[in-house]
Amino acid sequence: MQMNSNTIFITGGTSGIGRGLAEAFHKLGNQVVIAGRREDRLRQICDANAGMRHYRMDVTDPVSIRDVAARVIADFPGLNCVFNNAGVQRQHNFASGDALDETAVLDEIDTNLLGVIRGAAAFLPHLIRQRNATLVNVSSGLAFVPLARFPVYCATKAAVHSFTMSLRHQMKDSGVRIVEIIPPWVETALGGSAPNPPLTGGPRPMPLDAFIAETMRELAGDADELAIGEAKNMVAAAGSETLRKVFAGMNR
Repeated sequence: MQMNSNTIFITGGTSGIGRGLAEAFHKLGNQVVIAGRREDRLRQICDANAGMRHYRMDVTDPVSIRDVAARVIADFPGLNCVFNNAGVQRQHNFASGDALDETAVLDEIDTNLLGVIRGAAAFLPHLIRQRNATLVNVSSGLAFVPLARFPVYCATKAAVHSFTMSLRHQMKDSGVRIVEIIPPWVETALGGSAPNPPLTGGPRPMPLDAFIAETMRELAGDADELAIGEAKNMVAAAGSETLRKVFAGMNR
């Protein structure tokens, strides 16, 4: 994608991957607009990055998404890039015999999946009219190889991957690029940090700065699916190349 002279809207911009991407694009001279649920964090980040703008938005609320999308498009008519990044992750143990935490499950589905679908629907009619337009959905390596203690999170991210493939096919003649970022375990508030002391031979999270640096390099290219760090191995393990061939055959 084009890496400068963009107007970029990023959900989940108050921490982790969202904030990292926002600040990286801001440093390249882009107009960056972030959204999130926490007004105080949004203000703090924009105060630290002069010229960055923010809107309070709850991706679990379809009215909030539609209203903010309309305001962003009105305030920034040159908007040409949208990152659907907001996400939450909860543990669920179905073998425990405990009652299902309906609130936590619905929050994961609403945030991780419906937030992406609603965001795409709200912004694509505008993006279709822009030059160098890109819609980016953030999934996870866990979409390809799930981690059992996060069963709902992994399922939502697998759904985001599937949705993004279908969306890319539908939009292939529109001029809007549909990109998927596939992170590994990254050292953020979502994924947590490495155990201290570290587990011998165990997995370690990718430092956030290293993740952002690699992701920015990949975004500068022309690939549509960007597996970062160890996520490359997870995508390869799931046989994604074969999947893409079958998908292409089904959707001729």
